[in-house]
Amino acid sequence: MEEAIVLYPSPPIGHLISMVELGKLLLTQKPSLSIHILITSVPYDSGSTAPYIANVAATIPSIKFHHLPTVTLPSTKTTNYEELTFEVLRLSNPHVREQLLSISKNYTIHGLVVDFFCCAALNVAKELNIPGYHFSTSGAGIVVNTFESLEARAVKTLSEGLCVPNNRTPPIYCIGPLIATEGPKDDAGTRNGTTLECLTWLDSQPVGSVVFLCFGSLGLFSKEQLREIAFGLERSGHRFLWVVRNPPSDNKSVALSAHPNIDLDSLLPEEQRLNRIFLVEEMKLALPMNESDDGFVSSAEVEKRVLGLMESEEGKLIRERTIAMKIAAQAALNEGGSSRVALSQLVESWKHK
Repeated sequence: MEEAIVLYPSPPIGHLISMVELGKLLLTQKPSLSIHILITSVPYDSGSTAPYIANVAATIPSIKFHHLPTVTLPSTKTTNYEELTFEVLRLSNPHVREQLLSISKNYTIHGLVVDFFCCAALNVAKELNIPGYHFSTSGAGIVVNTFESLEARAVKTLSEGLCVPNNRTPPIYCIGPLIATEGPKDDAGTRNGTTLECLTWLDSQPVGSVVFLCFGSLGLFSKEQLREIAFGLERSGHRFLWVVRNPPSDNKSVALSAHPNIDLDSLLPEEQRLNRIFLVEEMKLALPMNESDDGFVSSAEVEKRVLGLMESEEGKLIRERTIAMKIAAQAALNEGGSSRVALSQLVESWKHK
């Protein structure tokens, strides 16, 4: 029978795009592989991923999408998006099982790859004796904190982007952080084959002259906070590229659709503090924003930090370290690099099972 890998992302568009990019990378190693992606139907407004899915399906025949039935949530008062998502995915396990059994009629399934939210499905993989893989696009530190049961040697292995098994039958593996760091360039950089205006503008700027701001896909900013950030950026006098995303409704705290409409009432996070610890204190690749007691960041603070990043000696060292990390990451992705070798080893291991 033909060989297949099943990928299972959680509903937000960023998770789906990352899984598709992983599928593309797997196909570079084994073009004959069939990639099957499970799409969860959620009983609330999750934004439209249909255009993106249709585009991938039309351009890459080896990637196939399977839409799972919508589950019925028990009565609950919570409006927390993360809680709802975990519950929907947990209740979707019977549908995941049914879909895996259906796929296995025509394919040899080498593994089920899940992201953080979909870990409940690893129980289904165990039941069906299918190797389970946890796909992490975060750094090694985040992965190690998530999988505290991994041996100490896993830290070194994960930082090299390798796959680390634990003591489970069938095993669960973690696909390390550098495997798919190329990112969704096609989706982010182009739309319908046209380069986005922001990237055209970015390419026209002097090297190292643009401050990039992205607060991630979690949380909310008020209009007042956005104005302060905007005023601070403007007063700094430096060029900047600011990513502003918007969840589709007030009770969602992540970016769910590919083309959200910007609503200044519903934006971005309370700074993602764990990311800040790693970037500022551990990796020393960023400067922190100091908040008031109520979590508000003033325009003066934004201006101060931008000027510090672009004009101070500390900022110069940060930029130099960032460039070094960029070069190292690119080397890992090049032919013969650690991530490419790890991915090749992963695909090669399937031949012996």
